[in-house]
Amino acid sequence: MTKRTSIMIALAVAIVSAMLAVAIMANGPKPVATFRVTAEKTERVLAVVGRVRPNDLVQVRPVNPGQVIRLLHDEGDRVASGAPLAVIKSTVEQAQAEAELARLAAARARAAEVRQSLSRTTTLFERGFAARAALDQARAASRAAEAEVTAAAASHRATTARTREFVVTAPMASIVLARPIDNGQVVTTTTTIFELGAVTGFEVEAEVDEAYADTLRPGMAARVSPSGSRTVYRAVVSEVSPKVDASTGGRRVRVSPEPIPRLAPGRSVDVTIVVGPAESLIIVPRQAVVDATVAPRVLVVGLDNIARSRPIRIADWPSTNAIVESGLKAGERIVLTPAEVATGSRARPLQPER
Repeated sequence: MTKRTSIMIALAVAIVSAMLAVAIMANGPKPVATFRVTAEKTERVLAVVGRVRPNDLVQVRPVNPGQVIRLLHDEGDRVASGAPLAVIKSTVEQAQAEAELARLAAARARAAEVRQSLSRTTTLFERGFAARAALDQARAASRAAEAEVTAAAASHRATTARTREFVVTAPMASIVLARPIDNGQVVTTTTTIFELGAVTGFEVEAEVDEAYADTLRPGMAARVSPSGSRTVYRAVVSEVSPKVDASTGGRRVRVSPEPIPRLAPGRSVDVTIVVGPAESLIIVPRQAVVDATVAPRVLVVGLDNIARSRPIRIADWPSTNAIVESGLKAGERIVLTPAEVATGSRARPLQPER
């Protein structure tokens, strides 16, 4: 046998061996990624994204429409309760207040004159030089003059109070969060000229789907973490809105962190509300569940390495993984990629890192 013949025979044997190996692999058990089911102590939680807001948030609007002639504060300023924020043009109202002040001065002068006349008439009556009718007339004139003074004073107070309403003041000690207008702008009674937030305390507000909000109650424990941060703060549910927003189908939920961190209003925060205490639950990756919304099932790999379909019941609860209420028990293996494995086929489990 020549050297060339030996090489040809060896090559033929290698090709046949390779073909046999391919055939064996094609007909043998398919390697699949599996997941070993275990029962774990797990809390049932609801995770949503909320926003930081002050405990008290006020949209300041003017009592009267007009042109803003002076803005006294800007975003970030701290203001005391009652501090002036803006001035709206009130030329006519100021003129009316001056006119009412002049009427009050005239009424007081008239009342002083009538009082002097009453004093003289009283003296003449006591000396017998004036009739009682003249005295009665003088007394009536005095009462009328005093009434005119009272009416003029009330009118002046009303006009002055109306004029003061053109100076917009802060309803509470607060910080200016927004000032959406500029000097010279004409505003109405529905125009927000300042947004104020309480200087102490804040809460996190989130919207929860109505299907899950019914399980929430004030006092429930929660955790909050500013988006992009690993810091976690303890919190408690402080309020659950009694109504559903018809436009979004959600209910407003507020949580109060303890202690209160320093976060800017409007900052997005990850909120985790603990709905149920830690209990032993079977949790599997959602990718392993077939037809999760209609008839959930998984492929279970038995001791004979055959993948069999099994119906399960999963909790209707939003979570990263599926919470299995029945159909599986600890120690069983399920296929992680059921779309790649036919029911009843043989499988060679590959246990991935969990």
